[in-house]
Amino acid sequence: MITHVWAITLTVSDLEQAVRFYEDTLGLTKKYQFRDYAGFDCGGVEIGLKTWGGMERPRQGEPSVDLAVDNLDDTYERLAAKGVKFTKEPEDVQWGARIALFDDPDGNSLQLTEINWKRYFAVTAPR
Repeated sequence: MITHVWAITLTVSDLEQAVRFYEDTLGLTKKYQFRDYAGFDCGGVEIGLKTWGGMERPRQGEPSVDLAVDNLDDTYERLAAKGVKFTKEPEDVQWGARIALFDDPDGNSLQLTEINWKRYFAVTAPR
């Protein structure tokens, strides 16, 4: 039986560049790094970066890693100041969140998500 998400693993072309982005720019804690893999803690879920696998284009936004934040606009401003180029500016979405999207250096899609829990439950509760 599936209990929870253990890890999300993304293929990258340059492990050192990707490690700098996830560690220095995004501020995630690196758990470990090997020759061809690095793992970062993201609230108990590992984001893994690996150098084997295809880098075919277009990826068309898949996979996407959603990163929960307390204040989307503050996080957006902080990351933009560090040079992150957003593919979708902050916007409210119908399921009760505010989101913004950007890519890592290899085109993996990352989404910042601030959830308005009251609105989320009002919109998604079974009727």
